[in-house]
Amino acid sequence: MERRKVLQLAAGAAALTLAPRSASALDYPTRPPHIVVGFPPGLSPDIIARLVAQSVSERLGQQFIVDNRPGAASNIGTEVVAHATPDGYTLLLIVSANAINATLYQHLNFDFARDLTPVAAIGRTPFVIVVNPQFPVKSVPELIAYAKANPGKINIASAGVGTGPHVACELFKMMTGTDMVQVPYKGSYMTDLLGGQIPIAFAPIVQIIEDVRAGKLIALGVTTPTRSAAAPDIPAIAEFVPGYAAAGWYGMCAPAGTPDEIVDKLNAAISAAVTDPALKTKLLGQGVETVAMPVKEFRKYVTDEIAKYAKVITATGMKAD
Repeated sequence: MERRKVLQLAAGAAALTLAPRSASALDYPTRPPHIVVGFPPGLSPDIIARLVAQSVSERLGQQFIVDNRPGAASNIGTEVVAHATPDGYTLLLIVSANAINATLYQHLNFDFARDLTPVAAIGRTPFVIVVNPQFPVKSVPELIAYAKANPGKINIASAGVGTGPHVACELFKMMTGTDMVQVPYKGSYMTDLLGGQIPIAFAPIVQIIEDVRAGKLIALGVTTPTRSAAAPDIPAIAEFVPGYAAAGWYGMCAPAGTPDEIVDKLNAAISAAVTDPALKTKLLGQGVETVAMPVKEFRKYVTDEIAKYAKVITATGMKAD
């Protein structure tokens, strides 16, 4: 009898210990969560975060507040969330730059892979290889052949060292065995690209699609693994370079240690949001093709992206500006 009584008391104590966490996860959110965005208002990450926040707010019954913390290629906002309480009330909109920064920056006050946990995918957006019409190539195979015939003689514009388009270009060069020269611009390179002073660029699709449609630039290929719904007539680079993929992407993460129940609840709400036709249409207007993934699949995706870009950065000796 004494042994039974002790076991009953122990079971009751365990239940009391678990109850607050279970109740908290079940009731989540009971106050407005914050989504930290490591970029200024008005840029694509901010717009995407606000569209997703509105949809998730409607599903979970609390206002999700977007909190812009720009600076240091999104590392300032990332650090805020990495050190936040893991209770689901401080989240981070993550982008492909986070996977790049994990290796590119050597002295961060956080470890992206260790201190943050991926929660849900939102979508992907292609970069596009575009050329000035005067440039003598009109396809990815022609570009590869021309680059191999003219090693070190082709200049390619990018928005800066370590940016998504820059790393996408370096991966392309590695996989095709070509030697082309990166020209990082501090400001916009569009005037030089349209004027022919620089013949080629890896660029975000939203930045160049209207010039492509107007015939001012020629699109050779998109960096997503398959053709993009935002521009289905442009072939994927992977159609000519098997296995190539270097898309921009968006997702949500939380501080490591956030309860699984809360992560699962957020994943379900965000996945439902990005599969809703109305939000899909809005995001496609930003060049983003929505993607929903279970938590485990998204975690593997982020881990694989970190490893892929680490190889590129290490092989090229790339350094942050």
